[in-house]
Amino acid sequence: MSDMVNVNFKLDAETKRGMEQACKDMGLSLSAAFTVFAKKVSREKRIPFELSVDPFYSESNMRYLEEKMAAYKAGTLKFAKHELIED
Repeated sequence: MSDMVNVNFKLDAETKRGMEQACKDMGLSLSAAFTVFAKKVSREKRIPFELSVDPFYSESNMRYLEEKMAAYKAGTLKFAKHELIED
């Protein structure tokens, strides 16, 4: 086996607790889980799951919300259906 190195990074406490519990339920340590992830990324040259952007944080939606907040503060807000709102 090649030389082992330490890798350090930060997680918020809630995420760490959730991951520790999930790993425990699978019989893995955090270190083993991250090693599995790192080996898969290294082998496949990709993130091994789908990543997507939350449309709420899109530039166009942020601009829309800023405009609505400005209208609210000015007392001119008119309500209209927005494409991200589901019935």
